[in-house]
Amino acid sequence: MWQWFLQLGSPRLFYSMTDRYLPWLTWFTVILLGTGLAWGLAFTPPDYQMGENYRIAYIHVPMATLAMGCYAMMACFSAGYLIWKIKVADMIAKACAPIGASITAVALATGSLWGIPTWGTWWIWDARLTSTLIMLFLYVGIIALRSAFDSIDSGARACAVLSLVGVVNLPIIKYSVDWWNTLHQGASNLSLSDTAANPPEVWIPAFFVGFGILGFFLIALILRTRNEILLRERRSQWVSDLVASNMKESGHA
Repeated sequence: MWQWFLQLGSPRLFYSMTDRYLPWLTWFTVILLGTGLAWGLAFTPPDYQMGENYRIAYIHVPMATLAMGCYAMMACFSAGYLIWKIKVADMIAKACAPIGASITAVALATGSLWGIPTWGTWWIWDARLTSTLIMLFLYVGIIALRSAFDSIDSGARACAVLSLVGVVNLPIIKYSVDWWNTLHQGASNLSLSDTAANPPEVWIPAFFVGFGILGFFLIALILRTRNEILLRERRSQWVSDLVASNMKESGHA
């Protein structure tokens, strides 16, 4: 069991496994996103309170949820690197940071677009918004901290510690609307039986978009991790063989 667990942390195994499944994931993501966005943005009826403005939620809600999920993933892989010294765990954690920062920025931007007609302002120091902004600063700080070290191992350890410290912000983001009186609406409890609040023409495209954005995140994460693997393992024999094979297939050999 322990040997099997360590094999999962092999850069070569990760690269070969993702090489097989990446095309399928890409097609699955394109279908989900295309269907969900076309359905949700063009064919769902307007909301009786927010009108057309509610369509921003099809992007904002999954992005805000994924921003926290990405940070939790980064922290878990950082812990895996600190405990077991698994190189791929650090590579995945490194790949999570810029992707998570971009997702968090999109979540804040779409939230501001929703807030202008709803709240009358694009920004307010609400508990949910402020804690999400802190998460964006954590992402950016982790990226900057890693680049400040010449040693890969030293930068990885420092970023892993900061990632784990920042986890305390996640429950604050999640429960801020319950702990404090905020402008941000509370959590939406999607119930299939509550067809008045969540008719199928609203929640079905939301699921499509949500899983499509998740697929897009996984594609970006895999591609960045694969690039990091090639960079760090560039002196390995299997990378040299891979490059030679690709050049031969493309006709450059």
